[in-house]
Amino acid sequence: MIYFIEMNLKDIGEFELIDKIKTLTGPQPGLILGIGDDACAWQNDAAITLAATDSLVENVHFDLEINSWQDLGWKALAVSLSDLAAMGAKPQAALVSLALTEKTLVESVLEFYRGLLEIAGVFKVAIAGGNVSSASQVNITITVTGTGDGADRILKRSEARAGQKIAVTGFPGSAAAGLWLLKNRPGNVNATHTRLKQSFLRPFPRITESEFLVKTGVKTAIDTSDGLLADLKHILNSSRLSANIDADILPASHLTRASFTKNQALDMVLTGGEDYELLFTASHSMIQEVSSSLNVPVTVIGDIIEGPPGKINLLGEAGNKLQLARNGWRHFD
Repeated sequence: MIYFIEMNLKDIGEFELIDKIKTLTGPQPGLILGIGDDACAWQNDAAITLAATDSLVENVHFDLEINSWQDLGWKALAVSLSDLAAMGAKPQAALVSLALTEKTLVESVLEFYRGLLEIAGVFKVAIAGGNVSSASQVNITITVTGTGDGADRILKRSEARAGQKIAVTGFPGSAAAGLWLLKNRPGNVNATHTRLKQSFLRPFPRITESEFLVKTGVKTAIDTSDGLLADLKHILNSSRLSANIDADILPASHLTRASFTKNQALDMVLTGGEDYELLFTASHSMIQEVSSSLNVPVTVIGDIIEGPPGKINLLGEAGNKLQLARNGWRHFD
């Protein structure tokens, strides 16, 4: 009989863990020096380099009772890659810093890296290095680098113009619906519920879609990490404009509509967050061109207008204004 002993990090320490991670990741595309040296090195080209970083903190951004370690690895990198998508950048490399408890199982960390490497393979991202340290709870920080074609071909929050339409990819609200089901219907294996749960557990950053935005001439975009209303407000504040949003045409998925009431679905679409879709502004003709080029739905949801910076008018039937209790995710609230 063969016995398997589960090791935690206290049993092996930082450096043996790094060796295991290095063995698991193997050679990485484009790297000259990767995991194992004091810094990574890669051959860059003449393009503009962009960088973004995000942290996921246990019991703030994730719950290990809900997120498997492998799903967590996928999502941790997806979140940072989505920031590059919001800028129209092509991903290049990632640095992964883990703060772990001494009782964290070694196999859990390796499962995390398997999920990380899975999405890295999809987008051809090199896992270039990082850091491991101890903490009282798990904290994951991932920094990603990417390249852009030029200063005038980077998507920004500040380039919206009055008269433009507001559009969004995919189906915002799906992740919020999935999280609710994970918390309240964890054992339900209904196919609809399973797909919604996956929207939360394994978001798919819109890297390919952002490339089409840039090629089409779109100048302004953001990813829906904090919720559609909150992220639109970022664009409006940066561009010093207002917006009208038509509540009747917001694109909740049929899965969300089938699982929740109309008002619940509307709240999830507007304020749920963690969908990592692309919210952007452009002329109607540009949006039509983008829509015809993509394999995901693109929905026009409103208009950019002159007005107080950051003001959003949510309009219902006959143009009447609607009120919501909240606008989206905010740290420290």
